[in-house]
Amino acid sequence: MNKILILCVIVLGVMMTSVVAEEQKTYTFTEVKTAVFNVPGNVHNFLTSEVEKTKAYQKESWADMKKQTAQNWAQLKSLFTKKN
Repeated sequence: MNKILILCVIVLGVMMTSVVAEEQKTYTFTEVKTAVFNVPGNVHNFLTSEVEKTKAYQKESWADMKKQTAQNWAQLKSLFTKKN
C-alpha cells in the first residue's frame, strides 16, 4: 500500500514539474518592418485616446466640484442668516 502511494506521489510530482516546450514563433523581416513602421501611429493613437479620456474625466470632476462648492456656500450662508 505504501509503495503504491509513494509511486503515485512520484508520478504526480514528475507530471506536475514537466514542462511542455512551446513552439518558437519566428518573425519575418516584413513582419518586423511593418511593426516598426506602425509604432509612431500606435503611439499617437494611444496618446490621443488618453488625452480624450483625461479631458472627459476632468470635465466630470469639475462639474462635481462646482456642485459641491455651491452646496458648501449654501451651508456657510445658512450659518450666518437669521432664522425666524
